[in-house]
Amino acid sequence: MQANNEALPEGLTVPESFSGLIADMRANPYEAKTFALKMKAMVQQMEHKARAAKLQEYLYRHFASSGVPKGMHCLSLRLAYEYSSNVQARRQLPSPELVPRLTDNLYNHFVVATDNVLAASVVVSSTVRNSVKPEKIVFHIITDRKTYAAMHAWFALHSFRSATIEVKGVHQFDWLTKDNVPVLEAMETHLEIRRYYHGDHAIGANLNDSPNILAAKLQARSPKYISIMNHLRIYLPELFPNLQKVVFLDDDVVVQRDLSPLWDIDLQGKVNGAVETCRSSNPWVRSKSFRSYLNFSHPLVASNFNANQCAWAYGMNVFDLQAWRRTNIKDIYHYWLKENLNSKLTLWRLGTLPPALIAFNGHVHPIDPSWHMLGLGYQSKSNQDSLQTAAVIHYNGQAKPWLDIAFPKLKPFWTKYVDYSDEFITNCNIMES
Repeated sequence: MQANNEALPEGLTVPESFSGLIADMRANPYEAKTFALKMKAMVQQMEHKARAAKLQEYLYRHFASSGVPKGMHCLSLRLAYEYSSNVQARRQLPSPELVPRLTDNLYNHFVVATDNVLAASVVVSSTVRNSVKPEKIVFHIITDRKTYAAMHAWFALHSFRSATIEVKGVHQFDWLTKDNVPVLEAMETHLEIRRYYHGDHAIGANLNDSPNILAAKLQARSPKYISIMNHLRIYLPELFPNLQKVVFLDDDVVVQRDLSPLWDIDLQGKVNGAVETCRSSNPWVRSKSFRSYLNFSHPLVASNFNANQCAWAYGMNVFDLQAWRRTNIKDIYHYWLKENLNSKLTLWRLGTLPPALIAFNGHVHPIDPSWHMLGLGYQSKSNQDSLQTAAVIHYNGQAKPWLDIAFPKLKPFWTKYVDYSDEFITNCNIMES
């Protein structure tokens, strides 16, 4: 009996369930071939419904991950009001006597770019609390214009031991002009770009993708990836012209160990100290190469890069700014952004890491994987030993720890650095679980 390539005869319906199939067979004694065809059609229909349901689930998670929780929106509004009405919330950061530390290379300088006040607070708090010498820490927090007042107020009104903290809006950097970032300006206004990032995210979704890949593709379509805030790290040498070395932290990380030894790592003339992701020690995190991010079916990509070259992670990077200033990394980054734009986004589609992989190619020094553990925002089955011992854990993925869709087993690693008795947090009904 061959039913694999045959369609169901015209006039016959496909049962909605196995019980419906059995009832249909009792009422209509079909021959074996017809039974096989009806069974096949029913299974195919159920598989399609299951895939459609899976897509719907991940779309819901995608939209949930892109939104701002009500409590965190409330927090920003209350802090902005505090900034306007409370002179202490507007006090200079850092205080005048500490300003020289902002350019003193004897201190350990961290950079965080974010519009999320609570996330920034957790990054700073976890770094300071786990530091052997918190008085040596200087944080440079960069935010956008709309969040600046709230971000400044939070750090002006809260103490982080003896660490030095600067809050600066992108509008306060003289260097960040349209002339210096022309490609990014084009990305924010280009019709094709806006359609891709702001359009229907269900269009083009492949139901046959694994859940993790589907989630990653949806996340990569977040509008944040065309915001200059997400590209700021490529301009660190210009934004901090007096600094020699910085550690850049994403806002969805938690620091669990003293990070001062990062400044002692010899990058051997390279620019970017990063954890490679092609040899993951965590069986639950997929290993990644350039092939994972770039479209090697495009001749421009295939002729310029090695598909099997090891990728590396953003989120916790040690940048030697002196070495960086001797390179053309920024120009390469701009060039390939423009090429992808001209190619209608066919060179890559996954966020901001692909152009960084290209721009930093040949300028990356691998550091020990224990410095940076990834994947806590994609799935909860992380290696528990690595989770406990990693210096920095990274909730990259949709399930951010401040969202309701966060994984319950992983969320406490983040919430332990939030003071839920704080007046602002309490008044905005931000709760631990």
